[in-house]
Amino acid sequence: MNKFLIIPLLFGLLMLSCSEDKKKINESAADENQVIGEQGAALPSVSFYQYEDSSNYPDAILELYTPLGNQVFKPGKVPFEFNVKNFDLQNTGGGNARLFMILNGGDPVGYLSPIFQRELTVGTYRTVAYLVDDDGFALKSFGNYIDRDFLVGDSRPFPYSAEPYLALHQPKNAQIVSLGEELVIDFLVLGGDMKLDGLKVKIFVNEFSCEVNRMSPVRVSNLPKGDYQLKIQLLRSDNKELEGPFSTVSKTVFVR
Repeated sequence: MNKFLIIPLLFGLLMLSCSEDKKKINESAADENQVIGEQGAALPSVSFYQYEDSSNYPDAILELYTPLGNQVFKPGKVPFEFNVKNFDLQNTGGGNARLFMILNGGDPVGYLSPIFQRELTVGTYRTVAYLVDDDGFALKSFGNYIDRDFLVGDSRPFPYSAEPYLALHQPKNAQIVSLGEELVIDFLVLGGDMKLDGLKVKIFVNEFSCEVNRMSPVRVSNLPKGDYQLKIQLLRSDNKELEGPFSTVSKTVFVR
């Protein structure tokens, strides 16, 4: 065989093998999400799916030295000090953050350094911090993420609860998704194991919905142009709702 033909052939086989590494799972039935366009024609069905789990950086460890549990700070600049093991925060190539933190269920903020400060007012706070992989998805192995409650000023701790809860990495509130691109929903379940504790996550994107029982990112394809209310809800497998302020997360998303 001509050696100039061998190279593209090998490249094609390599790409095929890479594409086969990721297999879709939990794909929703297309008929359940049929959309009719403005002209009465059927649009491609909205579908939800995940890829099979991939454990990137399973040995990465994120530790939180400050704040301590229910530590009290004065209003103003509150210090945060993390320690990262078996993971390089600087290995991005483009200077992208690989350490993210969420306060009280808000949008995540990325940091290039494990030591920083946040300007905070009086209140009770729950911080969820986690590492992200080369593709920007939250790492989901035990030790990749950590949570902690603390107080600023004259405030009371959150009522004790052993219930699991959610943290949402993607999307951010008011995020704009280009028409034809997938909406990616990347979340963490903290304080419990989805399989061992019989948990599931129900996702609503306006009238479209799906249920998943693993933490892999959920991808939503073929969303028509419009405004969407995204709601992610953590439930027991018997549909029993969980107590606590962070068992449900809502965001607004725009497809343009």
